[in-house]
Amino acid sequence: MRTMPAVARARGRMLALLEDDALDAGAVQLPRTQAGSQPQHLLLTLLGDYFLDSSEYIPSASLVSLLEEFGITSAGSRAALSRLSRRGLLASSKSGRNTYYRLTPRAAALLLEGAEHILGFGAAERPWSGSWTIVAFSVPEDQRQARPVLRTRLRWLGFAPLYDGLWISPHPPTDDINGVLDEVEIKASTVFVGEIRDRIGGNPPLSAWDLDELRRVYTDFIEEFAELRRRVGNGDVGAAEGLVARTTIMDRWRNMPNLDPELPGELLETDWPRDRARALFVDVYDGLGALAEMRVRQILAEFSTPLSSIATHHTTGLVAR
Repeated sequence: MRTMPAVARARGRMLALLEDDALDAGAVQLPRTQAGSQPQHLLLTLLGDYFLDSSEYIPSASLVSLLEEFGITSAGSRAALSRLSRRGLLASSKSGRNTYYRLTPRAAALLLEGAEHILGFGAAERPWSGSWTIVAFSVPEDQRQARPVLRTRLRWLGFAPLYDGLWISPHPPTDDINGVLDEVEIKASTVFVGEIRDRIGGNPPLSAWDLDELRRVYTDFIEEFAELRRRVGNGDVGAAEGLVARTTIMDRWRNMPNLDPELPGELLETDWPRDRARALFVDVYDGLGALAEMRVRQILAEFSTPLSSIATHHTTGLVAR
């Protein structure tokens, strides 16, 4: 029996933490049209962005108020807090009639792992040896419920299906792959590395990804946030808007690693838009960090002035640290 390393466990479960519907979808989900359309998802995003370094308990009323910035009702916010607590992602404490929450160590570790993965995406060109990592597997009918879970996990690791049951990645194999296969309990599977040669009537490797659709996702992202980037650069964004806008662009960007395994530049057209999209994300996300933190502290200060200092923000430099 293979042992599953800690990193594999973290990465294998990260998408399920950050995407409430991840296990229900066999295909990759495109970015949603509104940031935080699900309260649990939004709350985890905010806690990861502004409370990742804190072990202090936060009044539930302040978290409800924070979610109101995004149009979430009080009932929806309290239901999200309760569900995340039951899932073991939030620890709770009571004092009189007041309830307080904080991230559990498990949730904080997984959110940090996810932040490093998302914020580091596209930061540097990954060298390519010309070989492909190939995962071949067979899932019996009595394990069919594992199929969408396995597909989601493999997507998160940068794989795509060349054929049903044969998934490929341009990057070297890692222990994470065996970890996923163990976690989902796939017995009939093989991982190997090799060249894939095109042949007439066969599928070329890049056909595993819809490059036209992926290009459209990047160009839509650039067009959607170009004006916001200009306004951030000119100092025309206030604290309240900055909080919502920063969460919105994170919500869009964090799905990119699910769509693009950082395909090698040698395989792509010279005007591939990933670098331009990455630069825009960094300008907006990092540029709005201080403003968004200010707004979070303003909301916390309404309930406890000393507590407001626990809110901090991180930037894409988190990966370097």
